Amino acid sequence: MRFNIIGRLAALAGFALAVTLTPVQVSAQGDTVLKPDDTKKLFAEKVWYKGQSAPTQLRNSGGVKFADGSYVLSTLVDTSGYSSDVQAKYQAYFITESALKIGGHDLPAGIYGVGFIGGDKFIVTDVGAHDLFTVDSATDAGMKRPMPLQVTADPGGGFRLYTGRRYVQFNK
Repeated sequence: MRFNIIGRLAALAGFALAVTLTPVQVSAQGDTVLKPDDTKKLFAEKVWYKGQSAPTQLRNSGGVKFADGSYVLSTLVDTSGYSSDVQAKYQAYFITESALKIGGHDLPAGIYGVGFIGGDKFIVTDVGAHDLFTVDSATDAGMKRPMPLQVTADPGGGFRLYTGRRYVQFNK
């Protein structure tokens, strides 16, 4: 009986240790992928874009905290108050504290509107809804549980911003 209790306590301690050491995606450079619970405390409930504020969907957010302490954050936005031409290209708010590369384009630190559009394209706009650049997006048919928005580490280096199974790769 005594050994049974000790065995159960050891198993429980092992389970508690496994729970506290839940794997977090960390790149070789020490960059950390952020989940919605991490980004909720960093985002405002509303964001400014094209002359009005709109509610964020913080449950659909993600980002990266780079080893140097800078962030990249993205969240889906409720665009129902915008015109249909703005809604067609603006789905998410994108904040970067560091210059990035997206599809071969340089993106300086700043605040942007982004979206996945027809023809397997990804568009980046400034907060005035002016187009900055468009790049090809890809589809990850092997993704088991697509989410409305998420950020993951890219197996080839850098990171991926997803909506559903569509993604674009970015790096610092």
